Amino acid sequence: MRNDRRRDFEKEVPEFKERLVFINRVAKVVKGGKNYRFTALMVVGNENGKVGVGLGKAVEIPEAVRKGVEDAKRHMIEIPIVGTSIPHQVEGKFGKGHVRMLPAEEGTGVIAGGPVRAVLEMVGIKDIRTKSYGSNNPSNCVKATLNGLSQLRTAEQIAALRGKTVEELLD
Repeated sequence: MRNDRRRDFEKEVPEFKERLVFINRVAKVVKGGKNYRFTALMVVGNENGKVGVGLGKAVEIPEAVRKGVEDAKRHMIEIPIVGTSIPHQVEGKFGKGHVRMLPAEEGTGVIAGGPVRAVLEMVGIKDIRTKSYGSNNPSNCVKATLNGLSQLRTAEQIAALRGKTVEELLD
């Protein structure tokens, strides 16, 4: 009887991969001492053009991570990928965080710093060069990267917006 129930539960393959970018511990000083809380910055993606970023806050780390993942899934965006890289050069800004992303040839790999790398790997970009300027705050870097990626357009998308063919654009 017991073995029959085990076969009913198949191992569930998650649709999205999750990556913890940063955990911050904050303390509130009260009469009895200090109350600690945690914030977790999470990046969620399917490694095929969809990515989301979320922030979760809670008294315990696992709960903050769970809330961060939920928030990230609510704020998913679609990113166009051409081959293994991005369609064109783009700059993203958020606060004082500034990230420049350049398309790269196949085999280059992901040349990026920590928070930027996490977002790019969750999107599914395999070849890209990046440079981060200004603030190195993980939250600002991640949001600047997302801002830049959301500006990306393929030649087909631009041609459709203008009512032309791709060949007419390139002439």
